Amino acid sequence: MAGIRRRCGRGHTDEGLSDLARRTPDGPPPAPTVQRIRLRYTKRGRLRFTSHRDFQRAFERALRRSAVPMAYSAGFTPHPKVSYANAAPTGVASEAEYLEIGLAAPCDPEELRVLLDESLPGGLDVIDAVEVRTSNFVERLEASEWRVRLDGVEPQEAGRAVAAFLAEERVEVERLTKNGVRVFDARGEVAALEVLPPQVDGGADTAGEEARDVRTGRPCAILRLVVRHATPAVRPDDVLSGLRATADLAPPVPAEVTRLAQGPLDEGTGTVTDPLALDRAAAPAGPVATGEPRATASA
Repeated sequence: MAGIRRRCGRGHTDEGLSDLARRTPDGPPPAPTVQRIRLRYTKRGRLRFTSHRDFQRAFERALRRSAVPMAYSAGFTPHPKVSYANAAPTGVASEAEYLEIGLAAPCDPEELRVLLDESLPGGLDVIDAVEVRTSNFVERLEASEWRVRLDGVEPQEAGRAVAAFLAEERVEVERLTKNGVRVFDARGEVAALEVLPPQVDGGADTAGEEARDVRTGRPCAILRLVVRHATPAVRPDDVLSGLRATADLAPPVPAEVTRLAQGPLDEGTGTVTDPLALDRAAAPAGPVATGEPRATASA
């Protein structure tokens, strides 16, 4: 033990370790970050089964294909400055995923959005982009709004289960984690839970994205769920476990879950608002100055 302390203490004279500590990366330092852009993207259709790591790889390829002037970290293994915020679980669709990128040259946010959207596969769609004008973005992601489709469940049955769940002050559920089974309350962070009215008109699905969640001739209940972000995070499947525990609601097939929004929570109405609104409001009037034009995405 004394030998280890001598080698690792302040007074060690190991020449090899000292040389390693003095090493610096070859070449010039990376260009500084001159602009940051926040992006909203989706996971739709079969792409909901992509993991967060899968999306990271696809997004970094899109950055290269679009010739985005990325800022890079320093060190021996530089990587593009990309920050992800509160990604949805694998297998869950989403209309409201967010990330932030740092640029070494200024770009027009909308032009950048179009280039990246063209470079990503269909289903991973970049639908909004704003220049960063405010701080503490992650803190604004206070809650998520979810649409939970329960195929094979009558809306009346779902309504009774929702009423029973909301009547409880605490609903304990179990979740298997990497550290074992964890028990926590799935009720306390639920800000809103309701059964949406049927959207079938005259025996045929009505037009629009929402109508495609209702299949004619089969019972189907669709829930609107708003959950505050907390630790541990309460997910839609935890609420479904709570519905099973309080009202014995057990859908015959797995639920289809879509995140519709995440952002600041209006406690009075139980709605989730746009987290990018403050950046838009703080943006100056007039066009954004950009650097050299870049080539469009190639196949």
